Order: sequence, then structure tokens, then C-alpha cells
Amino acid sequence: MAEYFDQLIGDHFLTIMLRIVIALILSGLIGFERELKNHSAGFRTHILVGVGACLMMLLSLYGFESLIDAYDNVRFDPTRIPSYVISGIGFLGAGTIIVNGMTIRGLTTAASIWTVAGLGLVVGAGMYASAVFTTVIILLSLVFLNNFERLFKKGKTSYLIEVTALPGLEINNVVAVFEKHHLAIKQVEINRMEDKQRNIFITIEPDKGFDRVSLFEDITKLDHVKSASERQ
Repeated sequence: MAEYFDQLIGDHFLTIMLRIVIALILSGLIGFERELKNHSAGFRTHILVGVGACLMMLLSLYGFESLIDAYDNVRFDPTRIPSYVISGIGFLGAGTIIVNGMTIRGLTTAASIWTVAGLGLVVGAGMYASAVFTTVIILLSLVFLNNFERLFKKGKTSYLIEVTALPGLEINNVVAVFEKHHLAIKQVEINRMEDKQRNIFITIEPDKGFDRVSLFEDITKLDHVKSASERQ
């Protein structure tokens, strides 16, 4: 019975389990940062990508040992499966990119998904120190560089505001709120959703006395407005 159990779990089960757990933790940290900022791909998505990539790497390293031991003429390339993971993960990243007119959002999240796949492969290969160091660098880049960019964008000439509206909202009422605050509207884009809700993206030119809190309070007081937020 013991021998059958050993054959069932394999010789490298503890190593595989450790690497999968490490991949889960590291990819989860990056996904948690994306989740805090309400991006489309968050905690669970990043964990699945990281753990899945780690599993593919482990398959490439340990999945074919029985064939190699049984046949002397069998050769394998442990980088073949990971190479397909790196190129194939792009479809997930593409799904997080949203294009509205001249506005593109989701590029950073798409890049983080691709990077998490790389982290999973690195952890699967047993390069723990490199994976931890890379995770720290990624988190520092996502958190602190975002604030660093804002220092240079204090004088930016436009803001993008997203309004989620229920059926029945009249756009004229939303425009009236911006006119009340003496804000010039540069562009308005409307996306209809499957549940008959609408996402309204409004680009404005704020003046020096731009009061975000008062503006959002007035917008959310409108009938049929579900939420309003500033987009990066």
C-alpha cells in the first residue's frame, strides 16, 4: 500500500507542492494590488495565471521522467512548454485592454498578467530568490511609480470621469452638473452594457478651483446614476 501511494504522488511531490504555494503567494500579492485599484483582472485572475504557469513548468521538468527512464533514446527540451505559456498568455492580457475612442485602459494590468506568468515559470524552475526579488520590484513599480507619475501630472489639462447609469438617465442632466461647476466637457463616450446599464466616459478640462468631492456628490445625486469615479 505504501509503495502504491509513493507511486501515486511521485518522487517530487513535496517540491511541486512548495513551488505551487510560493507561486500562489507571489502572484496573489500582485493581483491584490490590482484588486485594490478595481481593475478587471484582480486577485483570483493573477493567482490562476501564476499557479497555472508554475504547473506547466513543473510538468515540463518532471512530467516526462518515466519516459526518459524507460527509453534511452528519448530526449526532451524542458523549455518547450514554458515557451508556449509565454506566447499564449497574451490572450488573457488582451481581454483586459479596453479601448474607448482615443482612450486606452488596462495596459498595465495586461502587462502584470504576462509578468505573473513569468513568475510562475521561474518559481516552477526553483528560482525562488529571483521570483521574490522580481515580485518586490513589480510591487514597488505598481505602487510607488503610480504616485511618482502623478507628481508630473498635477498640471494635466484633462480628467476622465466614468459614470455608471441605470436606464432612464438623461445625458442633459449630467451635462448640467458639469456646467454648474463651470467645467468644460471635451468628449463624451457612451457604452451600452448587457443589463441595459450604460457606462458614460466624460473627459473634462478642470480649472484651478476644481472640487472633485462636490462634483461627484452632485453627479451621484442624479436619478438613475449608480456610481461615478475618476479613471486613470
